[in-house]
Amino acid sequence: MNILVCIAKAPDTTSKIAFSNDNTAFDENGVQYIVNPYDEWYALVRALEIKEAQGGQVTIITVGTTADESIMRKALAIGADEAVRIDADATDAFFTAMQIAEYAKTKNYDLILTGKETIDFNGSQVGGMLAEHLDFPFISLATKLEITGSTIFCQREIVGGVQEVEVQGPAVVSCAKGMAEQRIPNMRGIMAARSKPLTIVDAAPIDSLTSFTRYSLPAAKSSVKLIDPNNLDELVSLLHNEAKVI
Repeated sequence: MNILVCIAKAPDTTSKIAFSNDNTAFDENGVQYIVNPYDEWYALVRALEIKEAQGGQVTIITVGTTADESIMRKALAIGADEAVRIDADATDAFFTAMQIAEYAKTKNYDLILTGKETIDFNGSQVGGMLAEHLDFPFISLATKLEITGSTIFCQREIVGGVQEVEVQGPAVVSCAKGMAEQRIPNMRGIMAARSKPLTIVDAAPIDSLTSFTRYSLPAAKSSVKLIDPNNLDELVSLLHNEAKVI
């Protein structure tokens, strides 16, 4: 089983978010980057589980600069066999998807996995665009993935229940919570990651279709009122007259 896992970097959830250049650019000063959790915890770990059960190889791929190589080494330490970095800034979802598709279309992958989205942009776009360009079936937001021969079986949570989906591979699947459990790299994996191959590929001549014009922080949370638990009349009055929820 030849599996490609798409990964991206994302700011650590404890990072302080700020913008620069009159709020037109993300300020990276002091920001610690990690592997996007949906890519790492669900897509990558499930790929490794499949490899361990059926044999094969797991390759990770990202569109980024040399600054991304530290998060790639983390993914290699968890267990990926090799890494590919397409040498370009990931300017938008279309550009990222097309770069990965151009690389993958001649590699005969049996399965391509992505996280459901990145935790910084929450776009959930790359998987669908990638599948369209490769003319592969696409299953989004999968919470379970099993493979028998060339048949790929997935489950997805939908309103009121669970949807079961079956396609013939190769396919692209975006992975959501429930797909796998997080793995922590051990010392052996960390040491092995240093010698695993990291291939750098020139970007294809593809233009971005979108650009970011301005960023803004969410409004500050309003103050709260503390009500004595014995004063239910005041609570009801506030909910009715101020919050207007009853």
